[in-house]
Amino acid sequence: MTAASDLTPAQNTVELENRAWKKLRSSKSALLGMVIVSFFIVIAIAAPILPIADPTATSWTAVREAPSAAYWLGTDEIGRDILSRMIWGAQASLMAGVVSVLIAVLIGVPFGLISGYFGGWIDQIISRITDALLATPFLILAIALAAFLGPSLTNAMIAIGLSAMPIFIRLTRGQVLSVKTEDYVEGAHAIGLTNFAIMSRYVLPNVFAPVLVQATLTVATAIIAEASLSFLGLGQQPPAPSWGSMLNVAKNFMEQAPWMAWWPGAAIFLVVLGFNLLGDGLRDALDPRED
Repeated sequence: MTAASDLTPAQNTVELENRAWKKLRSSKSALLGMVIVSFFIVIAIAAPILPIADPTATSWTAVREAPSAAYWLGTDEIGRDILSRMIWGAQASLMAGVVSVLIAVLIGVPFGLISGYFGGWIDQIISRITDALLATPFLILAIALAAFLGPSLTNAMIAIGLSAMPIFIRLTRGQVLSVKTEDYVEGAHAIGLTNFAIMSRYVLPNVFAPVLVQATLTVATAIIAEASLSFLGLGQQPPAPSWGSMLNVAKNFMEQAPWMAWWPGAAIFLVVLGFNLLGDGLRDALDPRED
């Protein structure tokens, strides 16, 4: 076996990636999470080509029909096919989760990188603003921002992304404070590399793993937040399908048509479970302290 010290940086990176993938594959819970997440991603992408009914088409002769051969998951209060609305609703929920986290990462990581690397008054300003944002509960902040921006899926994604941003600022800052004291960073300073070169080549790659894990876990939180905003009328607007808005309508028919709440509730539970299991598996696989 080749010693780690005998490997080039590129070879060492490949070795670490292979080791992480091996540990991820050995985790049954992580594989289960990957299967669940992959399933929802596939049906969301394939929604336009699947042989399903129009999710906005109504049928007054099939109002609140129970699950049957004609309507596998039943129909809603105005005769729309719930299966079709569930599949198209997966697009809204997954897009909201992923885009919201991308917004949080693209804004939060650079601020955290600058704060941790330069320190001083820059760190003080960024840290105090971050502390103030973190003092407000995530969902309350998202609701306030969504109400200010106006009800729409786009505004909901922006609101969720900005609400999750402080988490990534704090995480990145902590990782940078640890990494910038390493010998290879000091060596980069000694040979005269610019601060931008050091941050991009040596610091940022070494904070990528914890950011990736946090991003995966935050997607689950963002999906719940999008469903909550849609439930309150601040997310995806009718008649476009959304799991949260479907639950909002279903609460009025719990006795007459309980299946209207079963399916969106189960979908939210499963996709959030999948991302949490996958995030936990990634955390264990990317932890350098684990063998």
